[in-house]
Amino acid sequence: MITAVERVRAAYARIAQVDRPEMWIGLRPQADVEADAAGVDARAAAGERLPLAGTVFSVKGNIDVVGLPTTAACPGYAYEPEADAQTVARLKAAGAVVLGTTNLDQFATGLVGTRSPYGAVRNAIDPAYVSGGSSAGSAVSVALGIADFALGTDTAGSGRVPAAFNGIVGIKPTRGLVPTQGVVPACASLDCVTVFARTLLEAERALSVMAAPAGRDLPPLEQRRPGPWRIAVPGLEQLGELDKGWGEAFEAAALRLADAGAELLPVDLAPFTEAATMLYEGAFVAERYTAVGSFIDAHAGSEDLDPTVAGIISRARDIPAHRLYADQEKLASLRSRALASLGDADALLLPTAPGHPTIAEVAADPLGANARLGRFTNSTNLFDLAAVAVPAGEVKGRPFGVMLIGSAFTDERLAHIAQLLTAPPLRLAVVGAHLSGQPLNGQLLSLGGRLVRRTTTAPAYRLYALNTTPAKPGLVRAGAGGGAIEAEVWQLPAEGLGAFLAALPRPMALGSLELADGSFVTGFLCEPEAVEGARDITSFGGWRGYLATLPGPEAPPR
Repeated sequence: MITAVERVRAAYARIAQVDRPEMWIGLRPQADVEADAAGVDARAAAGERLPLAGTVFSVKGNIDVVGLPTTAACPGYAYEPEADAQTVARLKAAGAVVLGTTNLDQFATGLVGTRSPYGAVRNAIDPAYVSGGSSAGSAVSVALGIADFALGTDTAGSGRVPAAFNGIVGIKPTRGLVPTQGVVPACASLDCVTVFARTLLEAERALSVMAAPAGRDLPPLEQRRPGPWRIAVPGLEQLGELDKGWGEAFEAAALRLADAGAELLPVDLAPFTEAATMLYEGAFVAERYTAVGSFIDAHAGSEDLDPTVAGIISRARDIPAHRLYADQEKLASLRSRALASLGDADALLLPTAPGHPTIAEVAADPLGANARLGRFTNSTNLFDLAAVAVPAGEVKGRPFGVMLIGSAFTDERLAHIAQLLTAPPLRLAVVGAHLSGQPLNGQLLSLGGRLVRRTTTAPAYRLYALNTTPAKPGLVRAGAGGGAIEAEVWQLPAEGLGAFLAALPRPMALGSLELADGSFVTGFLCEPEAVEGARDITSFGGWRGYLATLPGPEAPPR
């Protein structure tokens, strides 16, 4: 296992190799970071449990890190924090080591990553294109292999758009699930601390360390019925103008979910897109003036202020209070329509953004280009929803990403569904109580399983009726002395099969099962000693054939 010190040295070697200074606002001296890493190694050697030992992370420049100024990408606003933000402190306590603070759209106002006096953050894959913002430097530090994960914030999409543009994962948790203490507010009632990583597993691991009781009542979550995940997918005609090739990429992502066993449902996207326009064009932008408006007024004309950001926030000063009340009423109506449209869907699938502009295109139209990017992300926090953004292929050699959006506190569910897009599905052969209509088939359905085909095993197996409740058979490979046994092949998401295996009771086991066509697939087998004294039912051709011979009232459920 790599030590924390070794990981730090690799990170700084990578920093020198990529030569992207604009991603950083406060990169710590390597010697200081190595000293922290040595402390982590010592703690681990002493037996302390450190789930993030050996990892390094970067922190968006509007989140407090002791020893580095918090700037929010405005030099004149900078202050020296007396304590780490709660999220940073928890990650450090778990063994992660901070590399530094990263560049962002000033005061977290933007989705482009170019609104900063520290420079425009270039895309990790194609430097002519924007990185996405406002959590620009954090996303790029992960995409370039410098940081294992990074902290960002997401009010309007800042933790998802940069993830999509740089081909990484971005998790925007339910509001309140991760504390915002020590974060410069953008819109305090909507702000979320988010995490970037190259894989869902890495992102979830960091998020689990940062998360805490939400400080709000947990809403009652309806018990979902067993069966495939239900995903609401809008038609292309509802998405508006997309970059060339993005519509096809979105449809391909939806088909991947369907191929993995998800049920695709129609949805009316209108309330989502209508609410999205309200975040900046309505009265809600006034909350940004509450956060930093007085500072901007006092420093009007300063070179430290990005003119686009200063203009957005300054204009919000004059929004009358009655507009806010009217917008709150309108938003409540739109939210009711949106949730009704989702119905019993487990998640809503959307492109993370409608397109990917170049740095030059944003410079030519800073407000229009930015507004377009928030079409699908702006409404998420207004509606109090959770979201996860994941890569979903490429268009013209650049990353294309989608996001899954769900009700508050369905964060774990969204991650499970997202795995269908990030990990190839696996196949499982069943021969007994997990067959369609049998008592344990619901286990497969609840894990997102989908029946692929009905077949038989190769004629090399013996089937036995085990003395278990519920009744189930045991399959043992017998070579030339065996027979062909009825089987079904099911498709499961990778994490579904993992959960299945972890819960599998003895004497059952998963092994390589040969099918009639000579192919091999993971399937249920039984430990040979478990069938001693059990009835050999191979001659019935399968479990269903055996059940059909049993007396009615004494027969196991079918």
